Parts: sequence; structure tokens; C-alpha cells
Amino acid sequence: MIQRIMLSTAIAVSTLGYGYAQEATAPMATPVSQTFHDTRLVNLSAVEVVEKGKLEIRLSQRFGEMLDLKNTGETFLGLETLSDLMLGVEYGAMENLSIGLSRSKGGGTMADGTPGMRQLLNGSAKYRLVRQAESGGAPVTVALAGVASLSTEKKVEGETNAINSYPKFNHRLAYHGQILVARKFSDRISAQASGGYTHRNLVPENDDQGIFSAGIGARVQATKWLGIVADATFPIAESRTTDNGYYPIYGLGLEFKTGCNTFQLNLTNATGIAETDFIPYNSGQWDKGAFRLGFSLSRSFGFKQKSEDMKE
Repeated sequence: MIQRIMLSTAIAVSTLGYGYAQEATAPMATPVSQTFHDTRLVNLSAVEVVEKGKLEIRLSQRFGEMLDLKNTGETFLGLETLSDLMLGVEYGAMENLSIGLSRSKGGGTMADGTPGMRQLLNGSAKYRLVRQAESGGAPVTVALAGVASLSTEKKVEGETNAINSYPKFNHRLAYHGQILVARKFSDRISAQASGGYTHRNLVPENDDQGIFSAGIGARVQATKWLGIVADATFPIAESRTTDNGYYPIYGLGLEFKTGCNTFQLNLTNATGIAETDFIPYNSGQWDKGAFRLGFSLSRSFGFKQKSEDMKE
């Protein structure tokens, strides 16, 4: 019930925010900058897009379960095991559009311990529809984001109910789309709500191919160089209940911003990094200690050219 309410709220806020923004935007309104200091929160994508003409390189990593007490001596609080790793680039193709390509190991598992999709090649795009502005302008920023993932792992023969059996090529594909609505309340506080839909072309018997989800997130600027970020994602499907062994995804992080670099140290119960991975395949229960340490590092490079060359 709570998850359905969250989804309804996210969709309602998105729709109302977009409609109001279209009417309220004034020609001379001053756009609000840096609703968030990064293009991602912990797990969720943020409304921010890469600046036009800039290239962002990102490295994200998730370690093993921290409170795996039975194997603490072997894993050292999970730091000696790797849940997922992603390396990618994102480019500001237009003022309000960024596109990206990344490679991730894949770390999601189903409730019975069966691995989800692995060795993922992810293509992404994000378009900012409306930008929050001051002086009677749009009250929120609205963005659309999408991810398409292709599994390149080796096909397993004879396991017809396994994800990696891949009877057809299109069974290797999974998609995720979402609408993001955020508001910067002050120089210190920003918040975001989202509604999304994830589709997998191949699922085990009695599983849901399509999964709705609702998300919330926030950022608090603690000091000049340190921010606190948090988000939560609630998968919504008959097969994605706690009774079936699946749980909401939570994330909490410390974000350090220095020039063109953004570094985040985080805790999350998500084993995967891409939305097509952590939303359908999250069986880690946060309140039972199934969370892990992770980090992300991003750096932006400018490739803008001068509008005019100097003439003699």
C-alpha cells in the first residue's frame, strides 16, 4: 500500500509540476543552478544534466555486504569482495540533453539467490523539460531519463528458466524510463520525487516483466565542500513484495565537491548500480544489515570551442 501511494504521489507531483511550470515560466526568469551537485544521487538519477559541450567520466563501485559476520575475517566488512563496478561517460549534447554509455558488471540477485543480468552495456539519455527559475518562474525542474541495458554474458544452454539462457537476442535487453521532478528550496536543501517503469524482455516463470517504481531523494549542504545525499526507491509489482523476498532500495552518502571533481562515499542495500539491475533484483534487507559500502567518482572535461576565431 505504501509503495502504491508513493508511486501515485510521484506521478501526481510530476504532472502538476510540469503543467504549472509551463504556465508560470516568465521570459525574464532567472534559472536556478545546481539543484544537485551531481547527475546522480546515491542510486537514483538526479534532474541535473551534463553541461553542453562537456564530457563527464564516472567510476562507481559497490563492495560486499558489511555485516556478513560469518565471513568477516575473509571479507573484512565486505571490502575484499566486489558486488558491482561501473565505468562510463556522459556527454552534454545539447543545453538540456545529455547522453551516456557505460559498462557494469551487474550485481543484482533474485530472492532465491539466482543472479540477474550480468556484463551490462548501458546506453542512457536524459532531457530536461523544465528548469526551475526565480522571480515567478517555474517552481520545479522536470527531466526525463532512460536507460537501455544489453547483457553480453555467455549464453547458458539447457537452463530454460535461467536469466542467462537467452533463447533470443532481444532477451538480453532491459529498459528503464522515469520522470524526475525536483525543487531547490534554498542554497542548502533540495528534494526530488520520481516515477519510473522497468521492463525486462526475459524473466523467470511467474515473474513480472514490467515493474513500476517510485523514488524520493534529497540533498543537504552541510558545509561549503560537504553535502549529505539520500534516496529511496520502491519497486511496485505483485512479485516485488517483502513476502516474496524483495525490498525497497535505500541509499545514504557523503558528497565532496572540488572543482570539476565530485566524490561520494555511500551506504546502500543495492547490489547493482544500473536501474535495470538494482530495481528488479534487490533482495537485500537494510534493517537486517544487508547493506554495503560504495563510492563514485566523476570528473568533467570541457570541449567547448570559441564561437569565433580571432581575426587579424
